[in-house]
Amino acid sequence: MRARRVVLGVTGSIAAYKAVELLRRLQDRGFDVSVVMTRSATEFVTELTFRTLSRNPVGVDMFEPAADWRPDHLALADRADVFVVAPCTANVLAKMAHGIADDLLSCTALSVTCPVVVAPAMNTKMWQHPATQANVKTLAGRGVIFAGVGTGHLACGAEGKGRMAETDDIVRIVEKALKTGGKGRRR
Repeated sequence: MRARRVVLGVTGSIAAYKAVELLRRLQDRGFDVSVVMTRSATEFVTELTFRTLSRNPVGVDMFEPAADWRPDHLALADRADVFVVAPCTANVLAKMAHGIADDLLSCTALSVTCPVVVAPAMNTKMWQHPATQANVKTLAGRGVIFAGVGTGHLACGAEGKGRMAETDDIVRIVEKALKTGGKGRRR
C-alpha cells in the first residue's frame, strides 16, 4: 500500500514558517509530502528547507526543467491525494477563486481534482474585506475545505482574526478530507 500523498502549497505570508511544522506533522502521520511554493514564499522560508525535510523536489518556477516529460503543475496535480495551501494569502485565494493560473502554485491549484484544503493567513482587514469573503464563499461553494482562521496577535502588531489555523487542526482536516473524499467538491 502506497503512502498517502499531499501536495503542500506555500504562499508568501509570514506564516510560511508554520508550513515547515505542518510538513513534519503530516509526515508523522504517514503522508508523503511534495511542496510547491510561490516565489514570494521563498522570501520567508527557503526551497532548500522544504526539499531537505520532504525528501522530494520542490516546485517554485513554472519554467524550470521538469523531472519528467509532463509539466510540473500537471505532475503535481496527478500526484496529490489532497492539495493543501497553507498558508494561503489573500492574493492566492483570489487567484484560486477566479481561475488565475500565472505561477506554478496557481496552475497546480487549477489542475487538481482531489480534495483541496486551504488555511488562510492574512491581516484582519484583508480577511474581513468583502472581496476576500466573496472569494471564500466562491471556493467553499466549489467544495474547497477551509481550515478556520485564528484570532490573536498578528505579525503586523494588530490583534484580530487572520492567523493561520493550528498545524494539528490542519492535519485533522486533511485526514478527514481524505476519508470523505472531499465530498461536495465541484469542478
